Amino acid sequence: MDKRTTAVKSVDRVTDGMTLMMGGFGLCGIPENLIKALLKKGCKDLTIISNNGGVDDAGIGLLIANGQVKKMISSYIGENKALETRMIEKTLDVELNPQGTLAERIRAGGAGIAGFFTPTGVGTVIAEGKEVREFDGREYVLERGLRADVAFIKAYKADTHGNLTYRKTARNFNPIMATAADFVIAEAEVVVEAGQLDADEIMTPGIFVDAVIQGENYEKRIEKRTNRPKSSTGA
Repeated sequence: MDKRTTAVKSVDRVTDGMTLMMGGFGLCGIPENLIKALLKKGCKDLTIISNNGGVDDAGIGLLIANGQVKKMISSYIGENKALETRMIEKTLDVELNPQGTLAERIRAGGAGIAGFFTPTGVGTVIAEGKEVREFDGREYVLERGLRADVAFIKAYKADTHGNLTYRKTARNFNPIMATAADFVIAEAEVVVEAGQLDADEIMTPGIFVDAVIQGENYEKRIEKRTNRPKSSTGA
């Protein structure tokens, strides 16, 4: 089944008030084309599950600055003044998770696991309002699995059937998010015909993917570029 479509057509699936997962780590491995298409569509009151909130003028930060996001479920929200301002003004809700907990909540959602107990966060604000149990003399807090209506996934390569491969940092959250949404849209830098991917390289089977788009014009921004001062010796 050929699952190719365009970014504009694929985001027709998204409506006001939906919960979305967006892959990536910082600005690495983010679905740039899908985010820009959603920005143009202008859907409001979105809940976004993502490791972080991008920066003011890139990634998810574009959607936040445009007032389209009502809640972020994330691990890290630095580098984004618009998010900070809206959180202080209480126009945007933020649910912070330890990074490993966030990853496991997504993985659990994809595996059909309703919840799990973890020692991470016990005795902190993370555990407030949650069930805490003792196992083998140690306290654990109950965390619920996460699912979304739609997931935006960034792959390096895809075939027309939706089989995906990823590169490096993009492997962090994209593969697990591809299992944890009702509708999965994969944006890839390279799209090939079915059968042209090495089976041993496929990380997300096409059964999890509903639509594939050919990405273009990638900016691949760096969140904060730092340079070592040039030494007096020229080394």
